[in-house]
Amino acid sequence: MAGSGGKGCLNDDQEQFVDHLLWMLDALGVGSMDGIMFRCDRCGDANLHVELRESHRFNIANPATGCQKVLEVEDERKLREFYDKRMNQEVQGDVLGDEFKGYLFKISGGNDKQGFPMKQGVMTSKRVRLLLKKGSSCYRPRRKGERKRKSVRGCIVSSDIQVLNLLIVKKGEGELPGLTDSNVPRRLGPKRATRIRKLFALDKGDKLEKQYRLKREVSRGEGKKPTIKAPKVQRLVTPQRLQRRRAEKALKKANREKGKEEAKKYHDLVIKRKKEAKEKRAEQASKRRSQNSATKSGASK
Repeated sequence: MAGSGGKGCLNDDQEQFVDHLLWMLDALGVGSMDGIMFRCDRCGDANLHVELRESHRFNIANPATGCQKVLEVEDERKLREFYDKRMNQEVQGDVLGDEFKGYLFKISGGNDKQGFPMKQGVMTSKRVRLLLKKGSSCYRPRRKGERKRKSVRGCIVSSDIQVLNLLIVKKGEGELPGLTDSNVPRRLGPKRATRIRKLFALDKGDKLEKQYRLKREVSRGEGKKPTIKAPKVQRLVTPQRLQRRRAEKALKKANREKGKEEAKKYHDLVIKRKKEAKEKRAEQASKRRSQNSATKSGASK
């Protein structure tokens, strides 16, 4: 948002008021108006015209070099090419200008004017409130088992999106300063076993020795020797891991067999108790019948 036009005979306090009004309108998200007209009561000057211009930002990242750049665009014709597109869709870079000719971008996300992020899978361009849990994007639980209803933006790009995140999928003809002309070294190396093998072109049978783990020095202060840190290899299949997996599988099988045996014993016990109860009821009924017959015969005598 920017102000333009003459301010007539306004003094410093009045100019500060106009700037504060523009700041309030920006905070409220008012950016679609063509302009606001003010009239001076002292001289009747109506030429005080404050123009509101809405600018959208494109956060462009290049995974190949690790560089990132923010591009501000105010041209509505360029922005219109991204409307009604969804996350993970690819867009030609020619729509942003001739310097992006031949480039191919992928929409990876974005935020609206109030800062609410876009969420993949929400097929709308509006803002919705969803009940999110652990593992859901756009939410980080603070307690175990916690769920929370939060506001998120749909995965469809609209005019309400203020910042749009783009990834360079295909490089074009020319170089982009700050994106393709330099490389940002990775601070941390790969940690997963398959990614370490891919980085050093190793086979599956090769052992991941210590030299394949990228080390880094961490300073401890002035006059102290720096410490060397190396990542612990994750998802590494070792004989010990295979033995533990076999033990877990055997334990599950033993528990399953034990459960079947206990269920069979319980079933047999239930049948036995029912049979005993039935025999007891039959015995009691026979006793009552014999007693009734004895009383009847005594009464007849």
